[in-house]
Amino acid sequence: MLRIRLRRVGKKKQPMYRIVVADSRAPRDGRFVESLGYYHPLNNPSTIELDEERARHWLDHGAQPSDRVAKILAIKGIQELPAKLKTRIALGEQRAKDAAAEKSKAKADAEEPPKADEAPKAEAPKAEAPKAEAPKAEEAPKAEATKADEAPKAEATKADEAPKAPADAAPGGEEKSGE
Repeated sequence: MLRIRLRRVGKKKQPMYRIVVADSRAPRDGRFVESLGYYHPLNNPSTIELDEERARHWLDHGAQPSDRVAKILAIKGIQELPAKLKTRIALGEQRAKDAAAEKSKAKADAEEPPKADEAPKAEAPKAEAPKAEAPKAEEAPKAEATKADEAPKAEATKADEAPKAPADAAPGGEEKSGE
């Protein structure tokens, strides 16, 4: 199957394209049947030079244009955009509008200070939260205090209950023997 497509020429980061008729299995910059013109997208406005008569000839003989070439042919008035391509373009434009609207909304929200009516509503839940935590904080020190009070008493009772070493015991904990 033959395709009318773009063949890239030009330097790195300076694309220029030749509009060619090529076999669909051939590489992008590979062998082609006929060159129909060129397209320079970096010029302002883009430069499109196309042999309209030969383009119509190949379209009549069953060559299918790529999406970009279909747009170029529509610009030149040779052929209308296919319905599938029209819907894809419309969908892309809608997405771009939605993204721009979200971006402007986010920017407006960031720049706009909060209104006086909204500020107390936002602060009210924050004020309630510490009150809910306050009883827990008061209970916790009491529990710690009772544990702290019980701990020294427990140690004191253990010391009182411990058996006393005999008087003749050595300071290292060993008993003196009568040797």
